Amino acid sequence: MEQKRLQGLNAIVTGASSGIGKAIAIQLGKEGANVVINFHKEAEEAEDTRKEIEAFGSRGLVVQADVSREADVLTMFDDAKKTFGTIDILVNNSGIEEDKALVDMTLQEWQRVIDVNLTGYFLCAREAAKEFIKRGVVKDRSIAAGKMIFMSSVHDRIPWAKHANYAASKGGVMLFMQSIAQELAPHKIRVNSISPGAIRTPINKHAWGTPEAMNDLLKLIPYQRIGEPEDIAKTVAWLASDESDYITGATIYVDGGMTLYPDFASGG
Repeated sequence: MEQKRLQGLNAIVTGASSGIGKAIAIQLGKEGANVVINFHKEAEEAEDTRKEIEAFGSRGLVVQADVSREADVLTMFDDAKKTFGTIDILVNNSGIEEDKALVDMTLQEWQRVIDVNLTGYFLCAREAAKEFIKRGVVKDRSIAAGKMIFMSSVHDRIPWAKHANYAASKGGVMLFMQSIAQELAPHKIRVNSISPGAIRTPINKHAWGTPEAMNDLLKLIPYQRIGEPEDIAKTVAWLASDESDYITGATIYVDGGMTLYPDFASGG
């Protein structure tokens, strides 16, 4: 029998039209949550996500929003509350890469990545926190007043040449998450991060799409397989459930051991 750990709860998942975000939205719906499916450009893909969620008997709401724009975020939360009444779970997942060597990187390329990957998390977390604090803990709903899960990256600790804007944004996510986890814990609000390693998504197909590329990639992964979006989605669902109630301010690395410095397995 399928677990329904999130039955009757309402979630917002940003960047939910494809890749990891889509898998998360579907997993939350599978476990009983109603899901706001945020997208920026991929309307058709977002509708496909909604259909998959509703096949499990949960409700889906598709909302277009650029999370780096305050007005869009405010509208998204208003739409969510009008449709579902309240929000219990926020998954900050939207993220972009604009890779460039430092000396070639424009201010626009720097700023856009920071705006989406970090400022967008701030805007969504702020609005979620307001709703969680206002509503408080509701008996028979959840032990916590609300749960936030931030999608970070192994590059919140692994430096990444020619990706300085991306790595800086993910490093920022870690301390932002920890700071608000500390601040919001007395309100019974839990805030955690997941840091994926190499995950099989269309955006990084160049890293796994050929046998040669996959072979090179696996040299970085002690567990000797690439991650799947479902690996992340299942971790998110657990963090959003009451099974993980005593966890806040934590980062879970879902990376097959990529952060274990695999070059040192044979002495470095």
